[in-house]
Amino acid sequence: MDVLTRLRAEWHAASLRLEAKPLLIGGMAMEYYGIRKAGADIDLVVADADYQRLAAQSPASRKDLWGDLGVVLGKFEIWRSIALLDYDFYCKDAVNEGFVLVVSLDRLLFMRVIAMEVEKYRADLQLMKQFYYDSFRNKSFTQEAEARADAYQRHNGAIFGGQYDS
Repeated sequence: MDVLTRLRAEWHAASLRLEAKPLLIGGMAMEYYGIRKAGADIDLVVADADYQRLAAQSPASRKDLWGDLGVVLGKFEIWRSIALLDYDFYCKDAVNEGFVLVVSLDRLLFMRVIAMEVEKYRADLQLMKQFYYDSFRNKSFTQEAEARADAYQRHNGAIFGGQYDS
């Protein structure tokens, strides 16, 4: 079952209601992009008004992580901010999947960078680096560079004046 199908099923089972579309982040966003499998929880960022309503409805489920306020409802961790950056910040260039927005690849990378002190997120950074390389590198540039790999190794990656030794 794909990420969006699982998310939709969990969303309906939890009977969650929001005014603004939630923004999918975390492991499920990583899986959405094909970088790695998600864990068991579902991380979302929501508009402040939606967070305030959920927090008022479930005060015992509130969570504060270095000033980022959230509500944990079953499998869902619903945040009003990450690193004190809000829904509007993270929605930039998000993918609209109808019932949900998915954080953009670049904002997802940013989220991993700001949390890189945690080993799990450092590992995600390595996976994302490889994903960017595999997905966005110019293939002809890569072939040209691979043809000179030995010279790059001998010169610590820097060649001046086009002097490639063989």
